[in-house]
Amino acid sequence: MDTQTPNAKAGTQKDVYGIINERIIEQLNKGTIPWQRPWNTGRIPRNMITGRQYRGINLMLLAMEDYEHNLFITFQQLGEIKAKVKKGEKGHMVVYWNRKPKEEALEAETEPGAQKPKTVLRYYYVFNVTQCENIPEKYLPAARETAEQPSCESIIRAMPHCPPIRHKEQSAFYNVKEDFVNMPKKRSFKTDDAYYSTLFHELVHSTGHESRLNRKTIAEMAEFGGEAYSQEELIAEIGTCYLQSHAGITSQFQQSAAYIYGWLRKLKNDKRFVFFAASAAQKAADFILNVKTEQEETEETEE
Repeated sequence: MDTQTPNAKAGTQKDVYGIINERIIEQLNKGTIPWQRPWNTGRIPRNMITGRQYRGINLMLLAMEDYEHNLFITFQQLGEIKAKVKKGEKGHMVVYWNRKPKEEALEAETEPGAQKPKTVLRYYYVFNVTQCENIPEKYLPAARETAEQPSCESIIRAMPHCPPIRHKEQSAFYNVKEDFVNMPKKRSFKTDDAYYSTLFHELVHSTGHESRLNRKTIAEMAEFGGEAYSQEELIAEIGTCYLQSHAGITSQFQQSAAYIYGWLRKLKNDKRFVFFAASAAQKAADFILNVKTEQEETEETEE
């Protein structure tokens, strides 16, 4: 049974970036693209007690586990409600960024040329509802109300400073210089879900415009296959999945071996590549959904 709780020293000693990066690489090696899974099946992963949704890389990691109900709980919370983990079950690592303690910051300052990071990556473990027992009935999925999901059109209409959406050409793209999205007409797609998924992808790109989130990768993605291009494409892909989950739609695309190999190469060369993309994708989705976060991601933890 894996019942670890957050530990500042362990959290900094473990190569958390490496561990999580390897998990995603493992999925890609199996031919599964983690950020294109149909996440709406078990709804967006959230904490069972607080109802708070997991964000960024944690959303992807927990959705990858493919549980019927994406309700999770910490070991500490289990103790508070007199429940426990089933024998043999292992916890799932989730991460958060926290302010660097003063003593660690002083140590960094003594190293010549050392960068002074403002935050450090820490971790703790959560368990899915199916991994636990003796949970009071009021917390179980059958006893919880299911919130009505917004339509794709309502999400687009509510997007602040939404760029013009045109249907002039038979291709989907975002024009960063003129700040507009072009889409093929809806009847060109096999399903409405496919149309809106493609539109979400382009709208995520548009959040990088200087008048919105001013994302560096959208301004520098001119070189096809370059670092900025690859980062921006992954941001758009993950952001699309966040929006699909929010709207309750699914649109899966067949990807070639070369496509998967390309992502494998990127992740193997930079273990922080997917972390950056997942965080930027969350900010893009928040912008489109007009979500104001109550607290900084640097302090995001239920413990």
